[in-house]
Amino acid sequence: MIYMNHAATSYRRPPCVAEAVINALSSMGNEYRGTSVGEMTTARTIYGCRQELARLFGFSHPERVVLTANATTAMNMALFGILHPGDEVIATDWDHNCVLRPLHVLEKRGVQVNYWRTDRDGRLHTDELKKLLEAQADREEDGGFDDCTPQKVLVCTHASNLTGRILDLAAVSVLAKQYSWKLIVDASQTAGAYPIDMDNTGIDVLVFTGHKSLMGPQGTGGMCVAEDVEIRPLISGGTGFRSYEPAQPEAYPAHLEAGTQNGHGIAGLGAAVGYILEQDPARIHLREMELTVQFLEGIRDIPGIRIYGWDLNGECADAAAHPKGKNYISEEHTPVVPLNLRDIPSEDIADILSERYGIAVRAGAHCAPRMHMALGTKNQGAVRFSFGYFNTEEEIDAAVTALREIASEI
Repeated sequence: MIYMNHAATSYRRPPCVAEAVINALSSMGNEYRGTSVGEMTTARTIYGCRQELARLFGFSHPERVVLTANATTAMNMALFGILHPGDEVIATDWDHNCVLRPLHVLEKRGVQVNYWRTDRDGRLHTDELKKLLEAQADREEDGGFDDCTPQKVLVCTHASNLTGRILDLAAVSVLAKQYSWKLIVDASQTAGAYPIDMDNTGIDVLVFTGHKSLMGPQGTGGMCVAEDVEIRPLISGGTGFRSYEPAQPEAYPAHLEAGTQNGHGIAGLGAAVGYILEQDPARIHLREMELTVQFLEGIRDIPGIRIYGWDLNGECADAAAHPKGKNYISEEHTPVVPLNLRDIPSEDIADILSERYGIAVRAGAHCAPRMHMALGTKNQGAVRFSFGYFNTEEEIDAAVTALREIASEI
């Protein structure tokens, strides 16, 4: 199988990940549930993973790295744990359903939700965000709030899982701080394969998943919670200490980590993060973008093909980022290319790629309904190719050839 669905989950992982999981299965106890070698091994392994994640994300508080089952769990914990009825949220058209569906519930409970909308090409422009922030500030000045100023939360996806476009978090953070909004970032598509510096960027909550570009096992993920941010526990229960206290302990990370942790998966995640730190996320991003450029060059002139979210006529903003000399990429992307062939349903193209060529991609809506509506692909969906660090040039050539053959038959 030629695997090109890395935006959904990683497939090939460094050997150290499987080794760490296997070792954990035969050596780990339950963190904070005893003092034997097994329990202490688990505690050290889990805290070691927190330290590695904090280092990777430029975060100076490893004790506030909260580990969860996935990014969806972490995002629900953040949104339901911060927001109250009457609070205000700005989300984006890029957002995944892990953001949109919790906000749908919260909106019914009285949270005010607005959306930073994309243009027709799927871009988010910071001047549009500024207009939204200014409008809210004007309402405050006009006395639009009866009792108290509501809490204000800006939720942004670092990179669209459909188009691969990357948001300028530094610019967004400046605006968020200027207008006193908390900034929650969904880094599911970038964590591990694109540099992130949480402290210097000024992110309040960074949500990540372990099984995508972090190359860890499924069932791992979490969030980094800045020191001045408080989140109410979504789940309460055992922590292994302070058992006579009726409420969840206030100390992090136990404040948001009720129940037994996935120690075996976290062991694998820690090994994966260690591998990524050795390789360097910037180097990983460069390698993946080389493959993406090769793919785009191969398919851009196929008759009937439509490619979404890429400016194929501009000039590269950073030539050093694309050493193969392709100069049409004008903005930062992750290695994701969504496309369609004429009016053929995207699922049909994906099925042909899988059954005839052994190429795994994803078709349909990609849990990103607002992006498909913005791009005009709600009915057809899109065929999404997403590449990983272990893909090869030969696999890219095979995918290009497959698309050319399919197009020639239509």
